[in-house]
Amino acid sequence: MPLLVMKFGGTSVADLERIRNAATKVRAEVARGYDVIVIVSAMSGKTNELVGWVNETSPLYDAREYDAVVSSGEHVTAGLMALTLQEMDVPARSWQGWQVPIQTTSQHGAARFVDIPRANLDAKFSEGFRVAVIAGFQGVSPEGRITTLGRGGSDTTAVAFAAAFDAERCDIYTDVDGIYTTDPRITSKARKLDKISFEEMLELASLGAKVLQTRSVELAMRYKVRLRVLSSFDETDETSGTLVCDEDEIMESKVVSGVAYSREEAKLTLVTVEDRPGIAAAIFGPLAESGVNVDMIVQNISEKDYQGSDKPVTDMTFSCPVDQVGRARKALEAARDAGSIRYEKLEIDTDAAKVSVVGIGMRSHAGVAARMFSALAQEGVNIKVIATSEIKISVLIDRKYMELAVQALHDTFELDKAG
Repeated sequence: MPLLVMKFGGTSVADLERIRNAATKVRAEVARGYDVIVIVSAMSGKTNELVGWVNETSPLYDAREYDAVVSSGEHVTAGLMALTLQEMDVPARSWQGWQVPIQTTSQHGAARFVDIPRANLDAKFSEGFRVAVIAGFQGVSPEGRITTLGRGGSDTTAVAFAAAFDAERCDIYTDVDGIYTTDPRITSKARKLDKISFEEMLELASLGAKVLQTRSVELAMRYKVRLRVLSSFDETDETSGTLVCDEDEIMESKVVSGVAYSREEAKLTLVTVEDRPGIAAAIFGPLAESGVNVDMIVQNISEKDYQGSDKPVTDMTFSCPVDQVGRARKALEAARDAGSIRYEKLEIDTDAAKVSVVGIGMRSHAGVAARMFSALAQEGVNIKVIATSEIKISVLIDRKYMELAVQALHDTFELDKAG
């Protein structure tokens, strides 16, 4: 039989009533003739509760035991979902990650997929079971220990199963009814998209859109897994939600498809850095080792000399999430103390936000940057840093102007209009 993967997030399985609602949607797909692999998250709030218990018990916890505890939330949901489906006369069985087995690396708390063997689940489907309910967010290491995949890991689990089992589609059920041109909470003109390309969705996810986890989109793009994002609380059919698919499936794209934002950004500038071959590696190597997620980078020629010498100098500016500023400062100061880099001072601005426009149509249309910058200028928004790629333009601005900038760009590119 054809196979679907259906993933239900924490809000979609928050209590028994919502689990029954989700099970009803699964039963409807079985009635349409599909075998179904259901991926479930922990019930809403449960993972945070489990993490809190671990931290309270052992602040310097053993990562292997952390995974053993926090993975249990999905076990509960999977069992309850299977029981609910059985009560609806749908042959279903629950599976924990190690029972499949979902084979991962040994990096506890942030494991990566290695393989998902099909044999065990295929055997159950051949016995007449129509639904396999899989605990998301987890797997098993080569050492036989439970591992977890990090936040958003259930999305990635769903896409990985869709790829491994050649699923017709992977449906991601959540608390929104699709992917919008921007956050509807910021502008009421935001429009739900019928389709969006993998590349656009990957940019939007990495730039701040929270609908899909970035790793899941990367995996879907690599294996050409058609994703559909839709609401678990609305009536749905084959045309519901937003389809994330290959660019070839989209007949005609607007130049800009969406506006994304990231509210909690910081701008750091190393002032008067000695300009020499290898200086960028000497700066960003320690930042990477410290787990600092550097995004926008600008190198400027400084008018100053380094401490009175005639050696050329530069200023290096980059952005990172606000909650990583402490790590960044510590890494840079340690590198300076070790003598690998020299700089006059480190300037930190923690009151920034990133706003981006994304669209595959940018490849074949000129003038997008000019329209973007003009729109921001008309609203009196000053740009601190600019970064571009083939299908996106991002700017760093003062946080107080973020919502104004999103609204202005949404209007400028007429994203409220289809086609």
